[in-house]
Amino acid sequence: MSVKTVGYIGLGKAGASMASNLPRSGFNLVVRDADPAREKEFASKYQNVTIAEAGPNAFKDCDVLITMLPQGKVVREVVLGENGIAKGLKKGCIIVDTSSSSPYDTQSLGKDLADLDFVLVDAPVTQRRLHDTDIGEATLMVGSDTQEAFDRVLPVLQAMARWVFHMGKLGAGHAMKTLNNYTSAGAIVALSDALVAGQKFGLDPVQMIDVLNVGTGRNFSTSDSYATDALPKRYATGYQLALLVKDIGISKELFEMVNFETDMPDLILKYFKEAQEGVEPTADHTELLKSWEKRAGLTLKVGTPDGSTVTALKE
Repeated sequence: MSVKTVGYIGLGKAGASMASNLPRSGFNLVVRDADPAREKEFASKYQNVTIAEAGPNAFKDCDVLITMLPQGKVVREVVLGENGIAKGLKKGCIIVDTSSSSPYDTQSLGKDLADLDFVLVDAPVTQRRLHDTDIGEATLMVGSDTQEAFDRVLPVLQAMARWVFHMGKLGAGHAMKTLNNYTSAGAIVALSDALVAGQKFGLDPVQMIDVLNVGTGRNFSTSDSYATDALPKRYATGYQLALLVKDIGISKELFEMVNFETDMPDLILKYFKEAQEGVEPTADHTELLKSWEKRAGLTLKVGTPDGSTVTALKE
């Protein structure tokens, strides 16, 4: 049975970006967000989009329901809470959580939904470059207990992403997501250290990133977020520092649950929470570099690394 109508809950920065690919791919879309203005703005931009009515029956015609919310506990409340939408879903509707959730919260929710004869699939998002989510070039990491459920939602996932990886059973997608975030966060700490230490030595931080991007130090922050937002001091990637702290908390939980001892999660959280003290609650994650500048007693040179600082280039 093909999927024709998709429900989508959560039209924040990432949610609206991912959801925009669905009507462009021919799906009918029913949307909901806590902010009515976001709903209206999104619905005005795309054809085949309707705003969900109030109440639990809002998504009664949906074949697949996607959630993109701040965390797994919010997903649980939206789906199974007092005004939860699960009670109004039709038989056979598959719920896909694309939020950055704890894999353990996801597995728990999946069991409770199974008792109601609903299937949960986790499919969190990552990307190679900023704004890949806008153009269907994202990466999805999927956890599904059955191949049947995975196959049914795959056309919807492919409309939103270029790369879809079936990582394993329910929760495996969120486990991969948090380990991806952890790896990225470790690179952010190392890069921030390197930039302030390099400038103290006398290096140009803009040129440093140009070098890193053609060497073994290349990572998402050197090629995108620090190059486009941190060093130019734009601070507008759309990924909040508070969410990054939350995500590394999930990583710490996973390490504890699998009984692997490492000091890195606590160290990363220490630095990131210190960075939160000097910025607004909604600050972009690239603003954490301000904390490194403060500890180093300097202001990093402003610039946009673009490879132009190279001294000689063989054609």
